[in-house]
Amino acid sequence: MPLHYFALDLRDDPAAIEASERWHRPSNIWPSIVRALRDSGINDLEFHRCGNRLLQVLDAPHGFSLSQKQEADIASPHQRAWEELMWQFQEALPFASPGEKWVPMTRLFSLRETFDLLGRAPSAGRDVGSVPKQPT
Repeated sequence: MPLHYFALDLRDDPAAIEASERWHRPSNIWPSIVRALRDSGINDLEFHRCGNRLLQVLDAPHGFSLSQKQEADIASPHQRAWEELMWQFQEALPFASPGEKWVPMTRLFSLRETFDLLGRAPSAGRDVGSVPKQPT
């Protein structure tokens, strides 16, 4: 299942951060929002916070279309109302494009892909104290 990662900032205000966290508790999130996520085929959706930075992890099936989900969200009055409510606590990243809310993140490293490329897992006896040369 493909994972998609996005970043967004909350307003750097403890009350806004607390309100956002409160609205995302299972007992407070609107059932129509949860239903729309499920109906779109999303397997799981998580938010993680560090300071006022949010990380969104979206687990979607192969063939899932982010653009189709965005179009459905725009067409949904419930989704638009939820986004308007959430925007009270959020702010765009400084480098976001105009109108862009959640910014896609770029993966820098994958241990699994590295193992696949090397054709093996690193051996326990490997010299981990040496520092390799700078990549070119």
